[in-house]
Amino acid sequence: MSVTTTTHLNLPGTAREALAHYRSVFGGEVHITTYGDLGMPQDAPDAGKVVFGRVIADSGFSVMAYDVPGRHEPFGGLTTRRNGMTVTDQPFFVSVNVSTLGEAEGYWSALAEGATVIEALAASAWSAGFGMLTDRFGVTWSVDVAGTPAG
Repeated sequence: MSVTTTTHLNLPGTAREALAHYRSVFGGEVHITTYGDLGMPQDAPDAGKVVFGRVIADSGFSVMAYDVPGRHEPFGGLTTRRNGMTVTDQPFFVSVNVSTLGEAEGYWSALAEGATVIEALAASAWSAGFGMLTDRFGVTWSVDVAGTPAG
């Protein structure tokens, strides 16, 4: 028996744009089904919005997203400093764990466009590279290099 989990993002009308962006970062294919594709009248306000969306890449990267019906405002997200550390109140992060610092830097650069950096990508006690940011869609990502800690 095997289990696969995929992060499913709930977005305020930006799912199509977010999925296209993540495809540009990680590669792969975007698959989108709209509310209209499933029978919502085409003239309804949300008919063109994403009800099922997914990016699937050969690397194993996969993320799903949909547009919360009727929602147009971004979701909140508080980032603060506490005890010398930057923290965020997001209920989850999407974690990207890669083999090399070069891979991490590539993903970081692409995700960082229009993002708020929580922790800059840098060597840490547990990784040759770790960083955290909240992208322009309000999704918080942690990027880190697996293996030997820096030092």
